[in-house]
Amino acid sequence: MIVILKKDIKGTGKAGDVVKVSDGYARNMLLPKGYAVEATDGNIRSLEKQKAVQAQKEADEKAAAEKLAAELAEKKIVIRTKAGEGGRLFGSITSKDIADAAEEQLGISIDKKKIQLNRTVKQTGHFDVEIKLYQGVKGTLSVDIVEE
Repeated sequence: MIVILKKDIKGTGKAGDVVKVSDGYARNMLLPKGYAVEATDGNIRSLEKQKAVQAQKEADEKAAAEKLAAELAEKKIVIRTKAGEGGRLFGSITSKDIADAAEEQLGISIDKKKIQLNRTVKQTGHFDVEIKLYQGVKGTLSVDIVEE
């Protein structure tokens, strides 16, 4: 029997796959538990339509992320903090500090988990911070750390 999987099933396939399974497995396991539907012409057309909608949604999200990356490249944020002799900070600047400053100064909400710091920031100066916006799309934000 040919079925369309609704959920990922180990050893059989992933959600959305059209697979051929034994009749007993389909009738006794997959169909009653709602893990799959029979692969009729209507169900296959519906699956293709869902895949097209999902692909369009992903393309829109990627385009929005690329636009945001271009905007971030032109922007700069300034973080004021206490520093000691020679520009050494008391403590360090974290990704949360950068996310909060971006929200406050630019009005752009950035998840702190997507900010990738190459090293800990314990010194005043200029830093370029990489931000992972979408799969395969990264933006760069200029950050200036200045003494209060």
